Amino acid sequence: MTFRSLALSGIKGNWRAYSAFFLSSVFSVFVFYVYGSFIYHPDVINGHIKAAAGVRRGMEACQYIVVIFSFFFVLYANSAFLKTRKKEFGLFTLFGMTRFQLRRMIVMESAIIALLAIGVGIGIGILFSKLFFMALALLLDVNNPIRFAVPLKALLITAIGYFALYLFLSVLTSIRVGRSEIIDLLKEANKPKKVPASSPWLSLLAVVSLGGGYALAWMMNMSTFLVFALPILGLVTLGSYFLFTQSSIGLLRLVQKNKPFYFKRTRLITFSQMAFKVKDNARILFMVSLLSAVVLTASGTFYVFQQGSKEQLTTHYPQTIAYYEKGLNKQEIIDPAKVRSIIEADNRSLSYELRTVGIPTELMEPAEGGKWSRGRSDMQAAIVSQADYNHAAEVKGYKPLSLSAGSAVIVNPYEEMRENPLYAGDSIKVKVNGKSTVYPLGETRFGAVMLPAGPFTFLLVVDDDRFAQIRQETPESKQYVMYGFEIADWTTALPTVKKIENAMSLTDETKLQVNTFRVEQYLDLQQTSALTLFVGLFVSLLFFIASGSMLYFKLFTEMKDDEAQFRSLTRIGMTAGEMKRIVASQVGMIFFVPLGLGILHTFFAMKALGNLLNMSTWVYAGVVIAIYIVMQSIYFVVAYMAYMRRMLKAAV
Repeated sequence: MTFRSLALSGIKGNWRAYSAFFLSSVFSVFVFYVYGSFIYHPDVINGHIKAAAGVRRGMEACQYIVVIFSFFFVLYANSAFLKTRKKEFGLFTLFGMTRFQLRRMIVMESAIIALLAIGVGIGIGILFSKLFFMALALLLDVNNPIRFAVPLKALLITAIGYFALYLFLSVLTSIRVGRSEIIDLLKEANKPKKVPASSPWLSLLAVVSLGGGYALAWMMNMSTFLVFALPILGLVTLGSYFLFTQSSIGLLRLVQKNKPFYFKRTRLITFSQMAFKVKDNARILFMVSLLSAVVLTASGTFYVFQQGSKEQLTTHYPQTIAYYEKGLNKQEIIDPAKVRSIIEADNRSLSYELRTVGIPTELMEPAEGGKWSRGRSDMQAAIVSQADYNHAAEVKGYKPLSLSAGSAVIVNPYEEMRENPLYAGDSIKVKVNGKSTVYPLGETRFGAVMLPAGPFTFLLVVDDDRFAQIRQETPESKQYVMYGFEIADWTTALPTVKKIENAMSLTDETKLQVNTFRVEQYLDLQQTSALTLFVGLFVSLLFFIASGSMLYFKLFTEMKDDEAQFRSLTRIGMTAGEMKRIVASQVGMIFFVPLGLGILHTFFAMKALGNLLNMSTWVYAGVVIAIYIVMQSIYFVVAYMAYMRRMLKAAV
């Protein structure tokens, strides 16, 4: 047998354990190459693809993340592989293999795996790069498809970079094994496992750390972000580590002390083995829980920005086309009939149309007991009637107002200012037409029902009789009119909007009275967020596969011990059904306990994000978590079935 065939035999013999590591390596090489193929694409380098510069920078950042991830993942995997094979290395040394030859064999095995992973990863990358370019062309909205290319620079950087990385890390880990004595290598696999024990103080520290981190995340907002961010990260990481290494063992010990529960059916075997498995896998479970939290939080944040931005845009700009005219019957900007005719000419329809008369206030002052919020000394608003407001509120889905005679309500268009209202007080003094009136105030309303521009930025809604009286006293030239047109299926209405925009008579002053850019902003936003989500998706998927691979790897490296245990249990009467229940509990614990903790971390991270953005993130986070649970369940079923087949075969 040659030295090379010995290395190949080592890989073949341990292929089941190597497969998950190999898959993760292939995927990381694939992601790195695909991003590189775009970064170094001739059309991107030459600037022939518009908007590619921003995407390129995002992909470069992702490449750095992939390289850092690959470094730690390969370092961990190499170390773990060698640990499980110490007995084998001890035998080689006993039969005369020198330390240099042992290190050479380890490096050769790693080099073979690296070459295979790099070759397959780049091959898949080249095959799928055209699909990747097509998706990017669609998101970038380029006129011509991005042509297929295999940039030599991307190819060389990926191949040489990854091979150097694998080789460097395998040399590092082989040096550690080469220093071990033969007796230590031979005894490593046969060392009896110590009974798992835990420290109550460290268990308490885990609970306190997690509780403290979660409490800070719950309270964190924009003003406390810089102070709280790092302590939250440190406390949650510390708490997670001691939760798996200490608290989990303590909990299992408590279960074992509950005799009526512990001695029922197969629970004795399940929980006694689980304590050893948790202790042995504590660090890997800790890392997987953090990886799960990172994947879920990052994906959730991307999704929140994508969906939340659209919601915020439609909230701030309630209609597709909106403008206001100064003067009751003036049409300096555009005749509303002209807007309708352009929409009809394009075979489009209106969902609804608004025409609201508003009287700008001359002055608003705090009445007795009232005050402006911090930093504000004045506010102007447009006085509108309750009927007009309720009509606009109805089409926007807000609750109608019911005002008593002489009272008023301030409408703030910005939902994000709900925690910091502009005015605090039960009444306000308003001056119109040189006459001051004190209005008792109802609860402030939030949410724009018409374009928040000029005096219509904030609304003061009064009852219809009072509004009719004010309007009668106000000259027509001082009455403003807000027009709003909501085009049906507005996201596809950009050509129509452009025609209306071109038909408007706009000056530097009247430009501020118009909003025609909602559709254009929405399309730009969709493109940017979709690109970010698309680019980030591959990195998130890489992290997910890596976390699953770590669990899969640990499961199969301990298989020999488990096979021997189940073989013994079968001989004393354990049935196949009981064996399946035990395996399902143990494998399920390894896959879903860290996922559960990762989801808990994500829950508080999303709460903090919601505080920062002043919006609810639960629905978006729920969607991402549900998808992740489904993917993890599929991974669990595949691993369980493969593991169970081996156990049943060994038990015969």
